[in-house]
Amino acid sequence: MIKRYFQNGINRNFSIAMIWINGGSTLDVNGKKGINMLLCSLLTRGCEGFDNLELSDFIESHGAELNHEVFEDGMLMSLKSLDDHFNKLFPLLDLIINKPLLQEGQFQIVKKSTLNSIKKDKENPFNISFEKWRKIVYSQHPYAFSCGGYEKDVLSIKYSDILSEYKKFNSREKYLISNNVKINENASKDFNKKTFKEKIISTNFDPSPESRFVSSYNKSNQLILMLGNQTCSRKSIEYWPLKILESHLSFGMSSILFKLFREQNGLTYEVGVFNPIRKENAPFLIYFSVSNKNAIIAFELLDKLWKELLFSLISDKEIYLAKEKLKSSFLIRNQSLDEILQRNIQLISYGMFPSFEDYDLKKIEAISAKDIQKSTNKYFANPFLSISGDKKICNDIKNKWIKNF
Repeated sequence: MIKRYFQNGINRNFSIAMIWINGGSTLDVNGKKGINMLLCSLLTRGCEGFDNLELSDFIESHGAELNHEVFEDGMLMSLKSLDDHFNKLFPLLDLIINKPLLQEGQFQIVKKSTLNSIKKDKENPFNISFEKWRKIVYSQHPYAFSCGGYEKDVLSIKYSDILSEYKKFNSREKYLISNNVKINENASKDFNKKTFKEKIISTNFDPSPESRFVSSYNKSNQLILMLGNQTCSRKSIEYWPLKILESHLSFGMSSILFKLFREQNGLTYEVGVFNPIRKENAPFLIYFSVSNKNAIIAFELLDKLWKELLFSLISDKEIYLAKEKLKSSFLIRNQSLDEILQRNIQLISYGMFPSFEDYDLKKIEAISAKDIQKSTNKYFANPFLSISGDKKICNDIKNKWIKNF
């Protein structure tokens, strides 16, 4: 049974329907990491009445888009087309979810494609650094593992495993949201406000700097650095102080990271913050790449910045600017119907009331510099560092890390 919700107040000449299925890669069992990614991909490769080519041709002939994605907390299926064709295409979502073909030949194609993606990801030093970072941050929690799985695991997944996983898939909670009035006549006009209990991930770990450091070596002229920790779920009252901090650090050319690393010191082109929405403790990390000759300087600057966040209050002027940039980001996000629907169906699946601007702005305005410092001291006093690059430089940074953190 799919719970339906209607997104009111959005007029477009096209329609979108999205289905969120609770339980993404967090449900992958040990030795089968990546099985839900395989299943999600296979679901879109044929359903009752349509084999793989027929399904693709039917969708493309109407200028429509069928997309899928797997997150830690769930799977997302989306269908988008002009209003004139939507009623004809919409039934496909139900067929894909409830009556997929799950053909063994298509499974082998999906498996091969997934293995190629995994091998390609291994060529990206950012992916390597992030994989190592989250392994030490989340330990054995499901968030420690890649949604796409690992080569050894995917190779071991059999067709029978996929069929067994689909049986479990059928019992998972599913939520649908759309801006199309006709298909939502029986949908809930109000969003679900069920109680959501925040689940806190255990943070028992060895606090020594050595245990919070990981590196990978490669012969490169650049060093990749990622510094941060797990923080809180989307439901937590500390979510908004951390979003204001993210805005302060990384939103636009007035951000601290841009000014510190690019404008004032010309050290790096790629620098930012990764802080996605998660049902449980979300990651919050600063990342950047820097040339070997500037790596030590960049690390020392980051060391200084990190300590300032822990021990100094952000000025009222900077807090005001960070809040304004964060509010502006809402306006940008709300220009895209895809983003609006995805954000809202994800929050509904978490048992939350979707956060529209009038609801969020009240919380944002009430947050002070002390609230932000309280959150930074709670989550960032013992951060985790992942670096990738030249062995000697990595070891030099490790020595400074052990001394300073």
